[in-house]
Amino acid sequence: MMNRMSNYMNKKQDMMFIPFITAGDPSEDATVELAFMLQSVGACALELGIPYSDPLADGPVIQRASKRALSKGMSLLGALQLVKKIRLRGVKIPVIIFTYCNLLLQLGEETFFREAKENEIDGLLVPDLPFEESRGLAERCINHGISLISLVAPTTSEQRMGKIGASAQGFLYCVSSLGVTGVRKKFHPDVFPFLERVRAACELPIAVGFGISSNEQVDELRGHADGFIVGSAIVSQIERRADRLQKSESLSPAVEEIREYLLNTLLGKHKVGKNHERTAQQAETLSTGKTG
Repeated sequence: MMNRMSNYMNKKQDMMFIPFITAGDPSEDATVELAFMLQSVGACALELGIPYSDPLADGPVIQRASKRALSKGMSLLGALQLVKKIRLRGVKIPVIIFTYCNLLLQLGEETFFREAKENEIDGLLVPDLPFEESRGLAERCINHGISLISLVAPTTSEQRMGKIGASAQGFLYCVSSLGVTGVRKKFHPDVFPFLERVRAACELPIAVGFGISSNEQVDELRGHADGFIVGSAIVSQIERRADRLQKSESLSPAVEEIREYLLNTLLGKHKVGKNHERTAQQAETLSTGKTG
């Protein structure tokens, strides 16, 4: 599974697109179709958020997504098993589970790793687990072929940045601003010196998240980072169409509208790399049953 992460997440790409959606928002079928669509528009990996009632890092948009998913009974175990359906749909890109400590402890690490292997999970991100307390989990992730994704922020000290960068797995998640997730129109000027510090501390690809919602922002990051992570901007589009995404007759048109939004607002001028093109072609073949 680490091979899949390194195949898709590497510095040879031109600004890797890493979308975030919440598992089960607003339904399991919608999550499967959204994941497939995100791969088709060039996602290099998918962050699958686990709904949680008391999130530390999530802003109001993703909090509401969690509430919708929890109301349908989604859980960490349910989300892990949902990835099997996502794989059967034809999603080949790495899937990274975004969850919180309490949920991981409740499920149990043994169960998590068993289900992760069974359902082809590639990465794990636990935002409320400090780096210093994550070393045991990081070792177990390595032993199970899963990348434990680390986060750094503008307030991360040079010494701590060096330690995190040296032991990072998969890629390094750079938080662009302080606070919770949510759409922001501009980056703080300090983000660019921060990214240069991260680059010097880590040989792996670095990706920027929190607040990205436009192609202009992606262009600003080009040359400073290897990828960009988009959550709230996508989840807000899902929220607007939540009712339609839950109905079989309107699911596909609603997903297509979100696809058009992404292409027009976020990815319109974004150059699709070779891995992206291959992924899109695979997805199209699996969707239509055509070969050659």
